[in-house]
Amino acid sequence: MPVGTARVADTVEPRPRGRRPRRGRYGAVPSKTTGAIVLIVIGALFAVPIAALAWFSFTTASTGAFTLSHYAALVDPAQASNYSELFAGIGNSLILAVIVVAIILVLLLPAMLLAELRFPKVHRVLEFVCLLPITVPTIVLVVGFVPVYQVVQSVLGSDPWTLSFAIGVIVLPYAYRPIQANIGVMNLTILTEAARSLGASWPVAVWRVVLPNLRRGLLSACLLTISVVLGEFTIANFLGQNTFQTALLLLQQTDPYVSAFLAVVSLLFVFVLLVVISTAGSIGRPRKKKS
Repeated sequence: MPVGTARVADTVEPRPRGRRPRRGRYGAVPSKTTGAIVLIVIGALFAVPIAALAWFSFTTASTGAFTLSHYAALVDPAQASNYSELFAGIGNSLILAVIVVAIILVLLLPAMLLAELRFPKVHRVLEFVCLLPITVPTIVLVVGFVPVYQVVQSVLGSDPWTLSFAIGVIVLPYAYRPIQANIGVMNLTILTEAARSLGASWPVAVWRVVLPNLRRGLLSACLLTISVVLGEFTIANFLGQNTFQTALLLLQQTDPYVSAFLAVVSLLFVFVLLVVISTAGSIGRPRKKKS
């Protein structure tokens, strides 16, 4: 053995068995304790204002005592006229949510599938169009919607459901991103070609192969769309329509307690939607057994 090689071999220390070499930690990787502290602090920042708002809705203005009389008025037939606009606004918002979700599934989803499977050159154009509304302030879009809705109201009337066309433009970025992210993790071209080679037609390949693999993205897009529709205020306010948010603002002037309670309910509803989105697609999948 050459001398140089022997000297190099003498300087190398043997690695202990059963130990892995320690790797340097690159980037911010907090410990479990640090992560728990961060979650507790962030949770408190969100929970304390919401809990205070909920507590305010259960108190009286004069004594500050706990009471349920504010919510008994919601089901009191004698005071039904005071909350008629609120219930009408909730119904209008739910109708808008259904229509906007239908627009996403009927128009946006087929356009994305065609751009992915048949017309890949149109993909960049479709992405630009779908993401453009998020770069424009909503108030600017409303100013552009006003002359358009003058024509819409003369043709279709001034019913609140006509807001679905304008809100459908607002929700495009929120619906496009989850679906595109789901498409990006799989090769739909290979899946559809495999289905076609087995004798499936295009409708069957899309229904039996493509859509089941897009379940997570579609569910996320629908839930985000619903949350955006229920929280939309600017368009409905400027176009003079009664929705949940506009009715909530009017109710705050006459009954701030019920308004605070409904605000808490809407926040919790959006939180539940986010939890459902985070677990979407995992329900019904078989778990891998540990070997």
